[in-house]
Amino acid sequence: MDQLLAIRAFARVVEVGTFTKAADSLEMPKASLTKLIQALEAHLRVKLLQRTTRSVSVTTEGAAYYEKTMRLLRELDDVDNSFGAVQSRPRGHLRIDIGSSTANLILVPALPEFFARYPDIRIDLGVSDRHVDLIGDSVDCVIRGGVLTDMALIGREIGKVPMVTCATPTYLKQHGIPTHPDQLEKDHIVVSYLSPRTSRPVPMIFARAGKKMDVVGTRTVGANESNAHLAAGLAGLGIIQTFVYTAKPHLESGALVPILENWQPPPYPFHVVYPPNRYVSNRLRVFIDWIADRFSALAS
Repeated sequence: MDQLLAIRAFARVVEVGTFTKAADSLEMPKASLTKLIQALEAHLRVKLLQRTTRSVSVTTEGAAYYEKTMRLLRELDDVDNSFGAVQSRPRGHLRIDIGSSTANLILVPALPEFFARYPDIRIDLGVSDRHVDLIGDSVDCVIRGGVLTDMALIGREIGKVPMVTCATPTYLKQHGIPTHPDQLEKDHIVVSYLSPRTSRPVPMIFARAGKKMDVVGTRTVGANESNAHLAAGLAGLGIIQTFVYTAKPHLESGALVPILENWQPPPYPFHVVYPPNRYVSNRLRVFIDWIADRFSALAS
C-alpha cells in the first residue's frame, strides 16, 4: 500500500463527502480509491469511514485521524514547495470557480499570458454565478465580487472594480433620464441582478459627498447570471448597474448610456476565496498573485 496516497485519498473523501467526487478530484478510478482506503483501514485496524449506499460519514476515529494527518500533509507540502525547482516552476492542477462575465472578459482572454509564464499548470474552470461549496465541489478557489460573509473561509481581496449605471438610448427616450437615485424606486424600471444564493435582488448602490443610498427599484425582469443581466439591459428592459469592464464596449458604441454620474457607485471588491483547511500550494499562490495584477489594471 502507498500509505501517503491512501491518506490523501481518505482526506479527499472526508472533505467532499463521497467516494465518486474524491476519485474525480484525485483523477483515479473509484475502485482504486476504495482499495486504498480499505488497505489503510486494515493497516490501522480501525474503521475510518461509515459507508451506506447513499452516504459516507466519518467515524470518531476517522475524524481524529483526519485532523492529525492533515497537519502532516501540510508540513510535507511545505517541505516540497520550499525547494527551488518547485518554486521556480510550479506545476499541477487547479480547479477555479468564477462568475461568467469575469471569466469571459477578464480571466480567459489573459490565460495565454499565464500559461506562457507557468506552462506546467493546468486549470479547470467552473463558470457560473452560482454559490459554490468549495469543499464539496473540490474547488481550489473561487473568484467572486462583494463583501465576504462566510467567516469560515479565507479570502484575499484582489482588487476593486469601478461600476456604472446605464440604460439604452431607447429606454431613456421613453422614460426620461433620472437625476436622482430615488427616482429609480417609482419613476423608472430596473433590471435587477438576483443573488444566485438567495434569489433576492441585489440593491443598486449610489454614493455622493459621503452619502450612500441602496436602491432596489421596480423591475419587470431579474437575472441571476451576469451576461443575462447585461443582455436584458441592452434589450432596453430597464436601467442596469454593472461593472465598467462588462459595459465598456457598449458604452463606447453608444448602445448603453451612463446615467447618474454624479452618484457614482463605490468600487466593487473582488476576492479569491479558499477553505481554511486547504493547503495553499505554490501553483495556487502564483495564480492568486497573477489574477490580482489583472484586477489592479482594471482599477487604473
